[in-house]
Amino acid sequence: MWSSSCVQIGLLIFILLVHLLSDIYLPLMNIIRSLLFWIVSVCYMIVLFPLNLIIWLLVLPFDRKHLAVHWLLVHQSVILKELLPFWKFTVEGREKADDKTSYIIISNHQSMLDILYLNTLRYKYKWISKIENSRVPLLGWYLKMAGYIVINRGNDESKAEMFEKSLRCLERGVSIMIFPEGTRSPDSQIALFKLGAFQMALMANVPILPVVLDGTGGILPKYGWILGNSRLVSMRVLDPVYPSSFGTDKPDELAVKFHKLMTSELNSLRNEN
Repeated sequence: MWSSSCVQIGLLIFILLVHLLSDIYLPLMNIIRSLLFWIVSVCYMIVLFPLNLIIWLLVLPFDRKHLAVHWLLVHQSVILKELLPFWKFTVEGREKADDKTSYIIISNHQSMLDILYLNTLRYKYKWISKIENSRVPLLGWYLKMAGYIVINRGNDESKAEMFEKSLRCLERGVSIMIFPEGTRSPDSQIALFKLGAFQMALMANVPILPVVLDGTGGILPKYGWILGNSRLVSMRVLDPVYPSSFGTDKPDELAVKFHKLMTSELNSLRNEN
């Protein structure tokens, strides 16, 4: 009887120790992984910046579409993803985009990591970026060298200029990549879409290519710099929707339609995983 009680007490102490160590170990490992992530990512950008700058200067007179640096960033994103093997990454449907067709590419937005993973699709496009990003050291230069389109969301003239540049890109066969939510989701759910992407699709009469991402919000959430416990990033490219299938010429109705489509697909993605 005494030995049985000792065994029970021993098991209880062991369980308590396991919980205590896990409470200490997991946050500590997240901090270590976070430090490695930020050190590798920042050093990667700094080390490659001179190379990108030199290539940009060399091709500037000939690269009318300003795509050279974009392709460099795309391939560097693929390499960086491999240098950070903290998470499993799955992608479906990349082949659904036609290289000869320009699209309005829309994706939900959970994390800063979304840009890295979307770049691995290796599509030809220009990012639409908020003006605040252009003021970040190095990042602002990368935006300029790649010819990405910057918008001051509180300025009507800037919005008009963004539309003009975007339409010009689409005419030249270069797609536009945009987050229709306008900002990162704090809870990894898809927030209501703003109308700009859908106004643009209607004006340019081009197809919309939806992309659904999940998992990045659990790794690097909106309000934090420490990596979370999520271990899987999933990305799915949906079928492009051509203007003949829009079913409306009103941007607000189009925004609702795609919000429902992508929310449904996000739920399916989560159920499968």
